Amino acid sequence: MFCTLRILIGSIFIASSVGKLLAPYQNFLYMVQAYELLPSWAEVLVAQVLPWMEIMIGVFLVAGLWTSWALRGAVLLFGIFVVVLGQALLRGLPLESCGCFGAGLHLKPQTVLILDSLSLIITFLLLRNPASTQRFSLDSYFNKS
Repeated sequence: MFCTLRILIGSIFIASSVGKLLAPYQNFLYMVQAYELLPSWAEVLVAQVLPWMEIMIGVFLVAGLWTSWALRGAVLLFGIFVVVLGQALLRGLPLESCGCFGAGLHLKPQTVLILDSLSLIITFLLLRNPASTQRFSLDSYFNKS
């Protein structure tokens, strides 16, 4: 069960990054700017770097390579996502979509806040049970050698 959840969390990160990476980064930059949280130089940095972080974490989780580090990265990103979405909702920012999956999938920020919160809890559980996430992973393959 835990390996399935590891692959699910990784797949979420991959799906989230693909739409952003296939489009010009300015599309995602517009969504980052809508949160009115960062200075302009940091918005550009986030728009350029975050999709690459998401795809790396997702691939590592799906493959089960350096799983504990990938789970730590996932906890960090989900935590950031929950805080950013929460503050946007509390401030009443007029966001029609969270921008989480690029232009391909439009989800309301309220829905994504719930999904990210659940994903954060699941990722914490996976991180607390590292041995159970090793099934069907490259980590377990390399540890046999």
